[in-house]
Amino acid sequence: MTQETDAVVIGAGPVGLFQVFQLGLQGITAHLIDALPHAGGQCVELYGDKPIYDIPGIPVCTGRELADLLLQQIAPFKPRWHLNTLVSSLAPQPDGRLLLQTRAGAQLLARSVFIAAGVGAFVPRTLKIEGVERFVGTQVHYQALPAGVDASGQNIVVHGGDEPAVARAVELAELDGTARISLLHRRDVFQAPDTLLQRLQQLRDAGRIVVEAAQITGIEASGDRLTALQVVDAEGSTRSLSLDLLVAVLGISPRLGPIADWGLAMERKQLVVDTEAFRTSVPGIYAVGDINTYPGKRKLILCGFHEATLAAFGAAEALKGDKVALQYTTTSPRLHQLLGVAPASAPSISV
Repeated sequence: MTQETDAVVIGAGPVGLFQVFQLGLQGITAHLIDALPHAGGQCVELYGDKPIYDIPGIPVCTGRELADLLLQQIAPFKPRWHLNTLVSSLAPQPDGRLLLQTRAGAQLLARSVFIAAGVGAFVPRTLKIEGVERFVGTQVHYQALPAGVDASGQNIVVHGGDEPAVARAVELAELDGTARISLLHRRDVFQAPDTLLQRLQQLRDAGRIVVEAAQITGIEASGDRLTALQVVDAEGSTRSLSLDLLVAVLGISPRLGPIADWGLAMERKQLVVDTEAFRTSVPGIYAVGDINTYPGKRKLILCGFHEATLAAFGAAEALKGDKVALQYTTTSPRLHQLLGVAPASAPSISV
């Protein structure tokens, strides 16, 4: 079934999240799409626990903290989420609206689309093992288990050696004590913050996580079920590692993907925009953040926030067919209502 909406934001990184906020201030509710299973984009993936110093009014925060603050900020506007999926097609319609289809099967008919995809969609690096493709989406998952998957009593192998893999193994072990968690990496050495490594060791000592120091060489299947991984350790010994579910957390890489096929004017894999409202060459489509290009462009989160603000005003005026008055969150009763906050009371004056 096709869902109709005024706006779709593609990309849930900091700029995409702020785009939702600015649209919300204009009374426009958005659908939000991202290839990753969580919000935050490359800011969380690459700078999750690293300091960021150039966000106005915030002397220092990590990428994850910034994403959390932005999620709090957009909460009043209740965006419709489409995570862990890509936009497979985008086509202008005769009435001027834009029809989007996601790989998860959602169809969205939007009056405006905002591309905030950074350097493209961040997609998981995949396993290069013969025959594993047919189990992807059922027993093999990338980055995280999809929402709704029951881990109870399951034999789950998490594959990877960096912080996201360690965090995923710890999360699964703490989520359900009946699940059997194995953390598979070529060496019993992991790159993660000390606090996370300490928690991993606690769960290992408690028998909740077993570390397997080995590399995958193949798979074993029975009918339509994946039953085990074939692995080899540092001494060259081979064996089978049984499983019910495999979560491969091997990092992510940016891909421009289908954006290049949407008929948008581009320069060096970036979308050309005007700087009045950051419109692209296709009516109704805006581009903000690192995905766009224009004279004087700077790839900074701050600049992306500015672009999202002007894009929201431009879209609101296009949807309304008239100029939009500038209002301030400090004084506007309308914005207070949209944000769900009580207006500040006037200071009392003693006579």
